[in-house]
Amino acid sequence: MNFKPLGKRILVERTEEVTKTASGIIIPDSAKEKPQMGKVVALSKKVDERGEVKKDDTVLFGKYAGTEITVDGKEYIVMSVDDILGVM
Repeated sequence: MNFKPLGKRILVERTEEVTKTASGIIIPDSAKEKPQMGKVVALSKKVDERGEVKKDDTVLFGKYAGTEITVDGKEYIVMSVDDILGVM
């Protein structure tokens, strides 16, 4: 991958969507919401220096956080480190 976030931003890959409830009900595509959790793929130098978030961390973020982009055919979200609610 050739993408490097700038400023205080990170690049996140969303986790897989849940397709079945705990009771076994299959959720149709039209009713699914995008997950608000993902894996940190890349981070800017400023974020790396702070040490709060590291590459490969699983983070929780707000529903409307960041900007969706496609790099090498994969979908990612570029977001400010301030949009992260917590690290799992």
